[in-house]
Amino acid sequence: MVWLLTASFNVFAHKASDSYMTVQVDGRQISGQWDIALRDLDYALGLDANDDGNITWAELRNSRDVVYAYALSRLQMTTAKQVCSLQAGDLRVDEHSDGHYAVLNFRAICPSASTPLSIDYRLLFDLDPQHRGLISVIHAAKTDTAIFSPDYQRSEFVRDADYSGWRTVARFGYAGLWHIWIGFDHILFLLSLLLPAALAWERGAWQPKPGFRPVFFDVLGVVTAFTLAHSFTLSLTVLQYICLPSRWVESAIAVSVVLAALNNIYPVLVKRRTWFAFAFGLIHGMGIASVLLDMGLSDTQRLLPLLGFNLGVEAGQLAIVGAVLPLIVGFSRYRYYPLVVMKTGSASIVAVALVWLAERSLDFQMNIF
Repeated sequence: MVWLLTASFNVFAHKASDSYMTVQVDGRQISGQWDIALRDLDYALGLDANDDGNITWAELRNSRDVVYAYALSRLQMTTAKQVCSLQAGDLRVDEHSDGHYAVLNFRAICPSASTPLSIDYRLLFDLDPQHRGLISVIHAAKTDTAIFSPDYQRSEFVRDADYSGWRTVARFGYAGLWHIWIGFDHILFLLSLLLPAALAWERGAWQPKPGFRPVFFDVLGVVTAFTLAHSFTLSLTVLQYICLPSRWVESAIAVSVVLAALNNIYPVLVKRRTWFAFAFGLIHGMGIASVLLDMGLSDTQRLLPLLGFNLGVEAGQLAIVGAVLPLIVGFSRYRYYPLVVMKTGSASIVAVALVWLAERSLDFQMNIF
């Protein structure tokens, strides 16, 4: 929990460092759009010339050649084992759910139009091992996707291939799994709900529950309610039936973590944690959806990525529950658990979540460590 809380201080939101690339293939010619977060470029290149905490369009425009040189040197496309020639295009700025991104348009001419297109991606991996590159390759009205990571820096796209839907589900399942494991606000909310699972509030004090059966059904109810709720709003948000400002959603998620942890210190909704998990799970689903929204998938491309991503999120969540629950059950048998572990741990979670709430609602970031 100490590691989790320390790591959580440095996390602004559900979103980690991601870039988004769309590549259109037409014979030997390729056109691409690469969205890279301004905060990532500033971290790598120091774009904030006057060091005022804001990157203006003038500062980005003046660094255009440096930005393109940095990004394109970490991207390589090849066909028939020969390198495609990359050329910089227009530079723009766009807004994503977690802030402003530089939009790098580029073109490429490849030696061959009939062989598979290989893409090597190395952006930011030397500075941020958690960075991911999400790419869509479009050719002849067919779309293939890939997610680059430090362990997966090269992908091959076969032109005119009729890819299995399972390939898309598996790739986005990995993205969902990774997203939930680095979504510290989501993890702390779930952990706050699990901490009292092995205890019962009786006569004004916490007492260990007798046996594992009541603990199991308590956790089953909480996790099921949370899963149903966030899956519901995740789907509605990705399919664009719901559209709330990201700042509101992320702030509400921080509030949910505060309230869930406070409920362990001042037990008010002890017997209604399942409903609590469902209500705030609706908010968490909208936050989790931000990755798929920022990929800009078309209407006809969303269902399989949504299915895979959601399955990955649920698998990641079950892994967290499976790892944490035995520890909670084991330590809850000791007298010090309610005060030292649950209340002190919950107070620490409240402190972290209040920092998130301030950052997200007031749109700034504290440099605590």
